[in-house]
Amino acid sequence: MERYNIIGLVICVILFCLGFFAGGNVGLYFNLAGLLIVVGGTLGASFICFRTKRLNILGKVLCSSYRTQVKEPEEIVEIMVDLSVKRKMRGILSLQEDEEETTILFLRRALGFMVDNYRGAQIRDVLSTEMSFFKIRREETERALRTIADLCPSFGLVGSIVGLIGMLAGVGDTKVILATLPIALTSTLYGVVFANFFLIPFAENIRERTYRELLLQKIIMEGVIAIESGIKPRILERKLKSFLTPSSRGIRLVSLKRIQEKLKIKPEPSTPPALSQPSLKHSQA
Repeated sequence: MERYNIIGLVICVILFCLGFFAGGNVGLYFNLAGLLIVVGGTLGASFICFRTKRLNILGKVLCSSYRTQVKEPEEIVEIMVDLSVKRKMRGILSLQEDEEETTILFLRRALGFMVDNYRGAQIRDVLSTEMSFFKIRREETERALRTIADLCPSFGLVGSIVGLIGMLAGVGDTKVILATLPIALTSTLYGVVFANFFLIPFAENIRERTYRELLLQKIIMEGVIAIESGIKPRILERKLKSFLTPSSRGIRLVSLKRIQEKLKIKPEPSTPPALSQPSLKHSQA
């Protein structure tokens, strides 16, 4: 997560918890029986709905979405311009070094196709297929998380019914009513909080991250195809910046000096201008 997201989350959690503390006795909001009904019922229904492999993938996607940082589109545009300049100055085989060094899996695969002499149409076909199935896989993960979020309030209602049954069975007995009433109320609370404070936001985070990664993949695909066609670096830069928001397009073009420093290219020494000889005045005898 980004730093500002973490700060905002901490502040909001503190405000959320203060609402419980302001109500008086905090212990009233904790009930083990209601928690077990909601958590146990939701997990049990999840195992019925989905394979263990799908739930395992869901956990990995969630961990990855909060642990790893997605690059900004501006960074990808800069990387593609660097690669275009490197291809112009050192040849296509020099991109194999970047294929080994890059940490972006999609870019690594795209460079591998270009180094293997794939044509532009072939690169587009392969990468478009990969992007399509990447989106499908992420949508399945998001759907699974939203299904689990829908189950939580339902089992909260189940806990409430269990508490009401206990209350009706203990009519006339104050001890039974006091023991079962918290189950009826806290179960609904747990179901709503788990669904709306955790699961649905997690699903939205996966969807937002998926769209960001698809945008980066689209920039990479168009950039690699353009590099393969031999487009000039400046034209490539202007083309890829069309994917950026208007506020991001105002960034100045990548300077030649920065590219030379990054690729360790020594600039050609400039030839000093010829010195003009002073005119000699000849005196007449």
